Amino acid sequence: MSDSVGVGFLGAGPVTQAIHLPHLAGLSDRLHVAHVMDIDAAAAAEVAWRAGEETRHSTSAGALLDDDDVEIVAICSPHPFHAQQAEAAIRAGKKAVLVEKPFATTVEDAERVATLSQATGVPVIVGAMHTYDPAYLAAAARWGELPAEARHVRSVIQLPPNSRFEALATQLHGTPSGPPRRDLADPTARAAAIRGSVLGLAIHDLPLVRRFLPGIDRVGSAELLVPFGYRITLHGPDGRTAELIGHMGTDWRPEWTFEVWSASTALDIDFTPSYVRAGSAEACLRTPGERVRFGPHPHNGYEAEWIHLADLARGSARPLHTPGDLVADLAYAIDVADRAAAIVSTQGAAPCP
Repeated sequence: MSDSVGVGFLGAGPVTQAIHLPHLAGLSDRLHVAHVMDIDAAAAAEVAWRAGEETRHSTSAGALLDDDDVEIVAICSPHPFHAQQAEAAIRAGKKAVLVEKPFATTVEDAERVATLSQATGVPVIVGAMHTYDPAYLAAAARWGELPAEARHVRSVIQLPPNSRFEALATQLHGTPSGPPRRDLADPTARAAAIRGSVLGLAIHDLPLVRRFLPGIDRVGSAELLVPFGYRITLHGPDGRTAELIGHMGTDWRPEWTFEVWSASTALDIDFTPSYVRAGSAEACLRTPGERVRFGPHPHNGYEAEWIHLADLARGSARPLHTPGDLVADLAYAIDVADRAAAIVSTQGAAPCP
């Protein structure tokens, strides 16, 4: 493993087990799992064993950060720990840090991490996997003035419960309890529910939305979908609009699409679900008299993200997104979540679309 970069995971939950480990297994020529940390000692030991017999495990973040074989730290812990652990990984002199979404729970915390990253030169990336998807990036290289000329954006994320995909991806060690049942007759509970769905589901593609709708003048409408989801419309300057639909229910048929229209150009992207290793998205860029398709490529956004992290650790690449971009993405997501919460606190929950 002398040429392979060591990865340490802070958190051994479903995202680590069902998403990151399977993708890293296919990139063993570049990366290996060196250390798994979780406060649940049995989970840390089991996940480390699955990653490889040489993988160490612990219940202490400090032990992982003191491990010299850990060059990249992947922060997959509960959201409130993200900023603190990112700072600790940077101060420990690691070569790169991956923070799962959201970057932090407040903009102030994200700004502090970004400032430290800039001062030390330790690159930090946030796990918005679609911003690394090869088909999306290929389309971006060809779409010209579409970000400046876009009039409408539409993001649709329709998925079955995560547990269905997790069961297909791996046999999870331990099944985390779901969120507490909320009394949606309570305005505070409705606000918390839609805020959670925006920061848990919509946040995957809000960096893409922000590319085409960088400023939000107002949230025109917001509905809470049950059992988990949202339907939100955003209005920006010059009449630009965005429609966000996300729902996780009982339907098996997944849909994860992203669309943009201007007066002369249309972009359509069909992403694969997070837990499915089926290559990249397929994208289509349409202009008068021309239709250009991109993908599918062998690697999806998660794999491209890890390849990029390996290159960052070796010093052969520069971050795709600046620390300022990452802070701006988080601020955008929190703004959408807070405005939607303010609206739905005065409403009831809507049925699924």
